[in-house]
Amino acid sequence: MTGPNGVDALAPVLGFIGLGNMGEHMARRLLEHGYNVVVYDVREEAREPFRRFPQAVVARSVAEVGDQADTVLVSLPSPAAARAVAVGEGGLYTAKRMRTYVDLSTTGPLVSEEIGEALSGRGITVLDAPVSGGVPGARDGKLSVMVSGSRQEYEALLPVLQVIGNKVFYVGPKVGQAQVLKLANNYLSAVALVATSEAMVLGVKAGLSPQTMLEILNVSSGRNSATLDKFPAAVLDRTFDYGFKTGLMYKDLSLCLAEADRLGVSMWLGSNVREIFKLAQEKLGFASDTTEIVRLFEEWASAEVKRQP
Repeated sequence: MTGPNGVDALAPVLGFIGLGNMGEHMARRLLEHGYNVVVYDVREEAREPFRRFPQAVVARSVAEVGDQADTVLVSLPSPAAARAVAVGEGGLYTAKRMRTYVDLSTTGPLVSEEIGEALSGRGITVLDAPVSGGVPGARDGKLSVMVSGSRQEYEALLPVLQVIGNKVFYVGPKVGQAQVLKLANNYLSAVALVATSEAMVLGVKAGLSPQTMLEILNVSSGRNSATLDKFPAAVLDRTFDYGFKTGLMYKDLSLCLAEADRLGVSMWLGSNVREIFKLAQEKLGFASDTTEIVRLFEEWASAEVKRQP
C-alpha cells in the first residue's frame, strides 16, 4: 500500500526535519543505510539534494512529515524552532502517523520537558537525544548521542541512532536530562576554546611556534578538544571552518547558565565565558565559526596564531 507521495504506508518510515550543517549529514546517512526517510527543511536549497535518493520523500511541510513517518527526528537551531516544529501551528502534535519524536537539537531541558508533556498527551513517545561531535562527526557517523526518555523506546531505536553516532549513551528516564548533559558538554567545549585561544596567543607573542605548542600540549596535561581538534583543523591554516556557529555557542552557554540559575548552581567561570562569546557574536557575527574567537585575543595582543614555515 503506497501513500500519496510514494511512501509505503505500512513499512516503518523515518522522518527528518532540519537539514542544516548537522542535519543534512545525519539524514543522508540514514538514507545511505537503507532507511526510508521523509525529509523537510524550510529552505528549498536544503531539500533539493535529497531528491536524488530513491527511498527519500521530500515533504512540503512539517505536518506532512508527521503524517507519513512513524518516527520523526529533528535537528533544529534554537528552542523556538523546536517548539514551533513540535507544538506550533501545523506542528507535529497534529501528526496522523508519527508515534515517536526524537529531538537531536540542543534546546535546553525546559523546552524538552514542555514538548515531551505536550506530545505524550497525544500518545507520542519523546526521546531527548542531543548530539556532540560537530559537522565532521555528523558527516562520518561519529557523533556522541546522549538519550533520555523511555528506555524501551531507546532500545528499539538504537540501530537508527547508531547510524548517526558511534557512541550512543542512555542518560536517564526523564526527558530533559540529556539536554543538561549536552549543555555541560558545550560549556566545557567553550571554555576550552577560550582558554586555548589565550594560551596560544601568549605563546605566539613570546615567539613560540604554534605547531610546536600544539604538539607538546597534546601530549601534556593541557590537552583538550581545542588543542586536539579545533586549532589544528581550523585555526593554524586560518580556514575557521570547523562547522559550529558562534551564535549557537552563545545560545548554548545562555541555556546552560539559565539552567544553573534554575538549579541554584554557581558558575562563575561560565558567566565570563558567555560574555566573551557574546562579544564574539557582536564583533564577528552570529554565523562566524566558533574557532574565530581566537581573533579577539589576537587583536588585543597584536599577535596571530597561524602555521609557520
